[in-house]
Amino acid sequence: MEIDPVTLAILKGRFEQIADEMDATLFRSAFNPIIAEAHDASHGLYDAENGDTLVQGKSGLPIFVGVMAFAVKAVIKKAAAQGGVNEGDVWIFNDPYDGGTHLSDFRLVKPVFRDGEVFCYLASVGHWHDVGGNVPGNYNPAATECFQEGILIPPVKLYDRGQFRQDVVDILSSNSRQPMSLYGDLNGQINAMDLGEKRLNALLDEYGVQTARDALAALKARAATMMRSKIAGLPSGTYSAEDWLDNDGIDDVPLKIALDMTIDGDKMILDFTRSSPACQGPVNISRATTIAACYVALKHIFGDVPANAGVLEPVTFRIDEGSLLSVKAPKPVGGYTETILRLIDVMFQTITQVAPEDAMACAYGTINALSLAGHRANGARWVMFSFFGGGHGAHGTGDGLNHGNAPISTATIPPLEILEAAYPVRFTKWALREDSGGAGRYRGGLGAIYEIALLEANADVFLFGERGKVAPRGIVGGGDAATNRFVYEQADGEHTPPMVSKMVGIHITRGQKLRLETPGGGGYGNALDRPPEAVLADVTLGYVSAEVASDSYGVVIAADGTLDAGATAALRKERAA
Repeated sequence: MEIDPVTLAILKGRFEQIADEMDATLFRSAFNPIIAEAHDASHGLYDAENGDTLVQGKSGLPIFVGVMAFAVKAVIKKAAAQGGVNEGDVWIFNDPYDGGTHLSDFRLVKPVFRDGEVFCYLASVGHWHDVGGNVPGNYNPAATECFQEGILIPPVKLYDRGQFRQDVVDILSSNSRQPMSLYGDLNGQINAMDLGEKRLNALLDEYGVQTARDALAALKARAATMMRSKIAGLPSGTYSAEDWLDNDGIDDVPLKIALDMTIDGDKMILDFTRSSPACQGPVNISRATTIAACYVALKHIFGDVPANAGVLEPVTFRIDEGSLLSVKAPKPVGGYTETILRLIDVMFQTITQVAPEDAMACAYGTINALSLAGHRANGARWVMFSFFGGGHGAHGTGDGLNHGNAPISTATIPPLEILEAAYPVRFTKWALREDSGGAGRYRGGLGAIYEIALLEANADVFLFGERGKVAPRGIVGGGDAATNRFVYEQADGEHTPPMVSKMVGIHITRGQKLRLETPGGGGYGNALDRPPEAVLADVTLGYVSAEVASDSYGVVIAADGTLDAGATAALRKERAA
């Protein structure tokens, strides 16, 4: 049945509002700052038959939305094997190989019934503070199997026909270093699901089940049609790019992420078969995670296409089952964030070859997952886990964003005030990193410098980062950004990790500091085309040093801080020759 455009627009907004309210409910009730402040969570509506994404919220993490489709499929399959889904059931799990990402991300899936049938599934995912494993906070760069990363829970019922299963929660709580945080986050997710069901039933009462189904089908068809049109507007052919991960945390050997993108009329093939094989360390990811990362990249590139499963209808994936992009248990996957960021980078680099106006240079490319853990003077356990920002890539219409969060998400960087209030640390520096953005007609965004001092007697430190060896790349002639750098103090002075971006078991004492210097984003276009006045403004603001202004941009800044127009013209003429 065809639905009129006005009703479709209204229902689109109403469906999205349901997911947005679920996001807001969890953000406001979670105990864990990574959810409450950083918004490392997501909610969506999923198809009753195949689990496809129907609607996603605007505040949650897009990477979660894409992977959750596979999570809902897993629940549908598990329920079918057990006799079917019942009204009042809620499933919980964190299996990274069956619709998950890594063990910290717990998913709840709930069927919504109308007239005795499942209308759709609601799903919630949130990054819990600690779920066991060898490393507090669970980002263990030395893991060689998932059992060293945390407890793995397959899809099980948290509610069975409406009856809450306390035994499941008891098992989860007994495996966490922060059981109260787990309790608060879980209840926040339960409340978000309850609100989502209430709002959805109100919508169905008002518009009817059939009209709602027609609207969801129309939105999916529209996304597929728009994607086909976007693809058809690109020149046919095969285009390739490759980028690298520093190492897997075990062997100090770079790992290749390679993409061959084929445009064939209104169809696209994403071939990753030239990528490195599965590795020992925890930068492997599942096939579902690979596909979800490509979904996020396509939404960045074609931003006006509606966000649902229709985006992927014209896209075929070729992923070698033996590669680090499609692993099975027990291969470790804790650092999945670093690998999917590199997937997005190669998507951007490839699309640059066919549609540079739609492309962005590489962003900083690492979340720099940092954990500090210890005991307070009263014996209480504390675990600080956080991620940190960097620069985004420049694009065809402007400079990259300074100090943003990773392009896999719409999360925010936790405020230092919140981290200092929750944990025995003090930030002695939180600033933009000069000269970290790639040079170009449009400059890459700047990374940041974070310096953290310990206030308690002792703590253990764990870092899981990337981009310490291979810089975020510029495009269309733009320059690369600065690489990642981590420094920690010991009694004999400052040290850096042997593997540059990953390390476990750093022990620090009161007053000793850690310092993260995060990468910027790549530049766009020839740096000699950047207006000298824009370069002067960058120098004045402390974004670019006078030396880099001269060396990279051909702009001469006089001793008094003003632009030397004559010397600049001569230098640029010399460089252009």
